[in-house]
Amino acid sequence: MLLVTLLAAILVTVVTTAVLVLVEPAAPRSEAVRTGALSGGAVIALYALWLNDRRRRIEEARHDLEGEKVADERFARSVELLGNDADQVRVGALHALAWLAGSTPRYKQTVLDVLCAYLRRPFEHPGLPDAAEASDATPQRDPVADREREVRLTAQRLITDLLPWGEDRDPRAYHLDLTGARLEHFRLEGRRIGRLTARGARFHGITRLSQLDAAKPVWLTDAVFSGRLDMRDARFHGGVSFRRATFGGEVALAGATVASFVDLTTAAPGTQVGTMRAEDGTRVEGAPGRWAVEALAP
Repeated sequence: MLLVTLLAAILVTVVTTAVLVLVEPAAPRSEAVRTGALSGGAVIALYALWLNDRRRRIEEARHDLEGEKVADERFARSVELLGNDADQVRVGALHALAWLAGSTPRYKQTVLDVLCAYLRRPFEHPGLPDAAEASDATPQRDPVADREREVRLTAQRLITDLLPWGEDRDPRAYHLDLTGARLEHFRLEGRRIGRLTARGARFHGITRLSQLDAAKPVWLTDAVFSGRLDMRDARFHGGVSFRRATFGGEVALAGATVASFVDLTTAAPGTQVGTMRAEDGTRVEGAPGRWAVEALAP
């Protein structure tokens, strides 16, 4: 490439000089040669600029590649540390994954998948309602379960923090798979998500889904809600399923809307606050019974 550029510079110099001599024969030959040399020098200067830009782009590509490699190594190391026996190490690994999701957007869905997978792991704690009810004796403290409980609460909080809300312009709809998970004071209020799968999940304490914006279906099939379920002003654009779900506390429905489908194949909650509105064309499955759904009112 350099040889071609030099030849091109020489050719431009010769041609420019010859043209000037032919067009203005009375002009000094030295002026024609100087102008021709400047033209040739301009060609070399353009080549130097192109070469510098090419080197810059190569360096940027190398830097990006190295950054991706570092991110991959951090991700693998953090996932490995989630199996560590020390709860402090597991909490640190969760925060490292959350930081990676924030700094490297391509990892966000993957990190959410890992956090959800951690919450799907079997977990029992004597202080949780159904665990306490399973025993006639007063539940005793379990230090190991207490520490794991804190790790899981950290994972829940990080999931909430990673999801877009408010003025966050992230256009992606992130999916959550919490099938069979045991969750405590779970919060998704105001978050924008894609699909939420929580089949067979057990929700303890207050579950906050108010102002949730779900673009895809929300599957709460066989879920158990031991405490209050808050769905005020939630928008279920892709539909919601309560098939065989169990409600042990109050369910707040005021301002909630559902489209596509709603599966009410289960007993209605004992206490409902407000009414959920089913949009036109929403498919209803099961027997509505005493559910407070506006479009189903006789």
